[in-house]
Amino acid sequence: MAEVAVARSPEAPSRTLLILAFGALYVIWGSTYLAIRFALETTPPFLMAGARFVVAGGLLFLWARWRGAPAPNRRELGAAVVIGALLLVGGNGGVVWAEQRVPSSLAALLVSIMPLWVVLGDWLRPGGSAPSRGVWLGVLGGLVGVVYLIDPTRALGSGAIDPMGAVVLVLATLSWAVGSMWSRGAPVPASPILGTGIQMLAGGVLLLLLAAGTGEFGSFAWREVSARSALALGYLVVFGAIVAYTAYVWLLRVAPTARVATYAYVNPVVAVFLGWAFAGEELTSRTLVAAAVILGAVALVTTAKNRAPA
Repeated sequence: MAEVAVARSPEAPSRTLLILAFGALYVIWGSTYLAIRFALETTPPFLMAGARFVVAGGLLFLWARWRGAPAPNRRELGAAVVIGALLLVGGNGGVVWAEQRVPSSLAALLVSIMPLWVVLGDWLRPGGSAPSRGVWLGVLGGLVGVVYLIDPTRALGSGAIDPMGAVVLVLATLSWAVGSMWSRGAPVPASPILGTGIQMLAGGVLLLLLAAGTGEFGSFAWREVSARSALALGYLVVFGAIVAYTAYVWLLRVAPTARVATYAYVNPVVAVFLGWAFAGEELTSRTLVAAAVILGAVALVTTAKNRAPA
């Protein structure tokens, strides 16, 4: 879900490639929440996330350099560290940590409020666009859906969503939104693959430092990793990071940005039903109602037009 500044390709893509690329975003990114849950069964959160992005980022970086992309300069490296910290440490790292406490399907639902932060941030920035009535209705609807999902009146009761996990998830969406907005004007390499690779490398190294600071290395042994966790981690590296990120970068070149952004409200639907089908997560009427409200709100915000710049 990294924000990448790329030029649009003048060539019209084939319909088959478009379907495959959108399918990768919808299904693969929607399935990563369940894969994270399986990976966390026998690996600590920050070490797992850090290893994932260092491996994926390293492979993308080497591939881009092999294809002739010039090495990043100092400004581009500095921007990659900031973006990696906001997107991958604050954003993805927060999601990974919270999934120790919150089911993967509900984590995906809470993460779907991220576009709401983007709307508010775009309004508050200098020269930003004032939200229209439809956008405001979407923002309020999203907040109502989250409150209904979390149910503060039952927060301390049995079966309620862990309040700390929910708070961390909301803050993770804020960090991702800030990183996404800031990256739009940040200096990035001409090669989008190289730019994504160095962002992953920077974020992965920071996550590994966080793992070291929280003592994860001292309490972890690779021999204790289960086959399911190892397969899940491999899936996150190959499909979640390399394949889906590559599809995302390509779609930004050839498709309207608003259409590409539809993954934000399709992923939670995929995650909810995968968690129910393969992880035994509860699928209650409350979850379905909250899902409908949140996804409807995000869809409204995504499709509504803003007013003139404030």
